[in-house]
Amino acid sequence: MYKKFSAFERTLILLKPDAVQRGLIGEIFTRFERKGLKITAMKMIWPTADLASRHYDMPEETMLALGEKTIAAYAEKGIPMERTAMEIAKRVQGQLVTYLTTGPIVAVVLEGAHAVAHVRKIRGGTNPLNADMGTITADYTIDSYFLADEAERSVRNLVHASGNAAEAETEIKIWFIESEIHDYQTAIDKVLYSREWEQDTQASLKDREIN
Repeated sequence: MYKKFSAFERTLILLKPDAVQRGLIGEIFTRFERKGLKITAMKMIWPTADLASRHYDMPEETMLALGEKTIAAYAEKGIPMERTAMEIAKRVQGQLVTYLTTGPIVAVVLEGAHAVAHVRKIRGGTNPLNADMGTITADYTIDSYFLADEAERSVRNLVHASGNAAEAETEIKIWFIESEIHDYQTAIDKVLYSREWEQDTQASLKDREIN
């Protein structure tokens, strides 16, 4: 078994209802697996409002930051906002819960070195309009915060990804019990992480030279 270094992390992704409805499950999984990230838990579930609310439960400072970010984005466009930051955040929170309960989702735990950062890079920015090309949100949806706000709904950006390792562990516990998360070795783990892979290769080359 290869050694799990300190940079090893677990992170959560949710393939939201629009990803499921559009038949993008396999396409999205392929991107993470090709990177070398391992699926250690997976389930399809139609979230209840209670479960979605637990997932999107945010401390007051986080909600204020979310509201202020929205106000700043509108200010850049020269559009004034009449709501306070907290009012905006509560509205967004409600819209997110509605979005996540619209249909079945796929919840997944991914594991690997620097898993959180790699997953977020692959997923891309939460606003598809500004996401970098080559990311999931840039390549597979044309929505934006401005379209979503005009329609009074959440932006449809296909995938949720944990923001940091601590957030990931909290979110994983919402969606999975520990017995549902599996610790196993894949065929490529040795190539990705193990020092013995190089040693075994060198030993094999020496044997061939001797023989």
